[in-house]
Amino acid sequence: MARPIILDCDPGHDDAVALLLAAGNPNIELLGVTTIGGNHVLDKVTRNAQVVATIAGITAPIFAGCSRPLIRDVVVADDIHGDSGMDVDFSLPEPTAKVESTHAVDFIIDTVMSRDDVTLVPTGPLTNIALAVRKEPRIVERVREVVLMGGGYHTGNITPVAEFNTWVDPEAAHIVFNESWPITMVGLDLTHQALATPEVEAKISRVGTTPAAFTVALFDEFRNNYRDAQGFDNPPVHDPCAVAYVADPEVLSTRRTPIDVELSGKLTAGMTVADLRAPAPESCRSQVAVDLDYDRFWGLVVDALERIGEP
Repeated sequence: MARPIILDCDPGHDDAVALLLAAGNPNIELLGVTTIGGNHVLDKVTRNAQVVATIAGITAPIFAGCSRPLIRDVVVADDIHGDSGMDVDFSLPEPTAKVESTHAVDFIIDTVMSRDDVTLVPTGPLTNIALAVRKEPRIVERVREVVLMGGGYHTGNITPVAEFNTWVDPEAAHIVFNESWPITMVGLDLTHQALATPEVEAKISRVGTTPAAFTVALFDEFRNNYRDAQGFDNPPVHDPCAVAYVADPEVLSTRRTPIDVELSGKLTAGMTVADLRAPAPESCRSQVAVDLDYDRFWGLVVDALERIGEP
C-alpha cells in the first residue's frame, strides 16, 4: 500500500523534483504539501510549490507555514536558487494551484492526529515540524517516521560542518532530533552521491513531457549555480533522496546511530553530531543514510515523470 506522507518543503530546485517524485510514485500518497521559509522567503517558496503543482497537475493541497526560524534571523540561499527561489530558463505558468487558509503547522497536527500512519518528510528547515510537536506533543507517538533531508555526519555546506537546513534553524532541528519518533537523516553524505549528470538529464528528456522538460531545465540552472557557488561539475539533487527512501527503502543504506544538533558552538552551530564510535544502543531510534543506489534512485525519478505524463 502507498505510504501517506506530508512533504514539508521550501522549493527550491531540488524540492521541486522531490515534489514531482512524491506525486508520481505509486508507493506514496501525498496528503499535503507544507511550505517553510528556507531556500527563499516564504511567499516565494510557496508560489514555487504552486507553480510545480500547476506544471505537473498535482492536486494535493498546499499550506503555507512559518516565515522565519524560531529564534534566528531569516537567511536564504539565493546563490544556489536565485532571486525567485527557483530561477529557471523555462516558461513557468501562472499558478492555478491554490494555497489553503489553514496554517501548515495546524494541518500537520490535524492530519497526524486523525490517523496513525503518516510519514513526515521535511526537506527544508525544521521550523514547522518543531512548532507542530511543541503545540501538540501527542503527534510524536502517532507519526510513523520522520524522514528528513538535512544535516550530515561528516559533511557541511553552509559551514565546514553544518548543512543549510539545520544551520538556518538549529533550535528547531534540536527539537525534532530529540523527540522519540523514528527519524532518518538523509544528509549531505548521501545526497552528494545523487548527482544530476548529463546522462541523467538525457534519460529524463526522453520522457518527452512538459514536467520532464521542466526538470531538465531545473538541473541546468542548478548545475550553473552549484558550479559557481560550490565548485560542483554536476549538481547534487538533495531533496528527492528523502522521498525516494520512503517510496523504496532499498534505494539507500542506513546506519543506526544517535544524532544531536549543536546550538551554541561559534564554529559549529547547526552541526548534526552522529555518534558513530560504536554500535547504537537498542533504544536508539535514529539513523543516517550512508550509500545511494544511484541507478535505482534516478530510475524512480524517471518513472515518476513517466507516470505524471502530460497533465
